[in-house]
Amino acid sequence: MDIVRFWQDVPHTLRGAALAIGNFDGVHRGHQAVLGEAIRIAKREGRRSGAVVFDPHPREFFAPGQPLFYLTPLPLKLELLEALGLDQTFVIPFDQALASLSAEAFTTDVIAGGLGASHVVVGHDFSYGKGRTGTTEELAALGRTLGFGVDVVSPVGARDSVFSSSSIREHLRKGEVREAADKLGYWWRACGRVIPGAGRGKGLGFPTLNFPLTPGQDVRHGIYAMRVHHDGGRSHAAGYVGVRPTFGEEQPVLEAYLLDFAGDLYGEDVEAEFIAFLRPDQTFAAPQALAEQMRTDIEQARRVLKSIDADDPMRRFPLGRALARTTETI
Repeated sequence: MDIVRFWQDVPHTLRGAALAIGNFDGVHRGHQAVLGEAIRIAKREGRRSGAVVFDPHPREFFAPGQPLFYLTPLPLKLELLEALGLDQTFVIPFDQALASLSAEAFTTDVIAGGLGASHVVVGHDFSYGKGRTGTTEELAALGRTLGFGVDVVSPVGARDSVFSSSSIREHLRKGEVREAADKLGYWWRACGRVIPGAGRGKGLGFPTLNFPLTPGQDVRHGIYAMRVHHDGGRSHAAGYVGVRPTFGEEQPVLEAYLLDFAGDLYGEDVEAEFIAFLRPDQTFAAPQALAEQMRTDIEQARRVLKSIDADDPMRRFPLGRALARTTETI
C-alpha cells in the first residue's frame, strides 16, 4: 500500500482514486463498510482504492491537553488499512491551515484539486470543514459540480447498536474485550516498544516485557489473556495493565509474561492482542502472594488461549481473518 503524507502536488499515478474519507480510529466494522465500498467502486471502475485519514486526530488538535483514547495509533491504523486491501492511503497533516478551510474550500482545494478524487465514500455522520459545518448533502452537491461521485454509507450495527469508536472505547474501559472485538471485527491491540522494567517479574520467576500505554488509553486495569506479536510471529501471554499497586507505583504500564518463550525483546516494537479479561487489579500483602496468584493467572490464560486458537471467533470477520494469516504462534 502506498502511503502519501501530503495533499498538494500529488503524483499523477496516485490521483483519480476512489477514496474513503474519515478518521477511522479503530477501523471497526462500520468503518470497514465505508472502506469496502471504496474498494468495490474502484474495482468496478478500474481505479485505485484509497483512504484519507488525518494526523493528528482533529479532536487532539483542538484539545491538546485532553489525551484521546486512540484505538489505533497511526502505524497500526495503516497496518489495518493495508490488510483490508487498499492501494493507497493519504495521511493529511491536520494543522491550523487545514482546520481553517471552509467545507467548500476543503472539497474544492483538497479533495478535487489536491487529491484528484474520482469518487468519495463517507459514513452517514461525516462532517467536515471549519466548524464541521459541511454535510454529506453539501459534499454530494459539490461533487456533482467538481466532477467526482459521492456515496454515503448507512449506519452499520448489530442488536440495535451502531458500531462506533466511542462505544468500543467504553467496552475496553470496562474490560469487555469480547464485546469490543465483535464491533472491531478483530481483537483489539495495544502497541509499544519494549523497555527495561524494574526486574520484579523476573525476581518472582515470571520475566515480563514492558511498555507504557499511550496517554489516554484507559483500558480497564487488571489481568488479561493476550497474544503478543513480535518478530513476525506471536506468543501466548498472561498480561497485566495497571499501576502495580503492590509496589506503590503510579504510571500505568502493560506487562506481559510470554508463555513458553525464552528471549530478549528489549527495543522491539510489539503488539498485544487483548483476548479475555481474567480479573481486576489488586494489591497483595507480599510479593510471594503475588507470585502464587500469577501462577494461577498464567494457567487460566493458557486454557483460554488454547480454546481461542482452536476456534477463534474473530475469523468469521474479514479483517480478523486477514490479520490471522499474517502471523503464527511461535
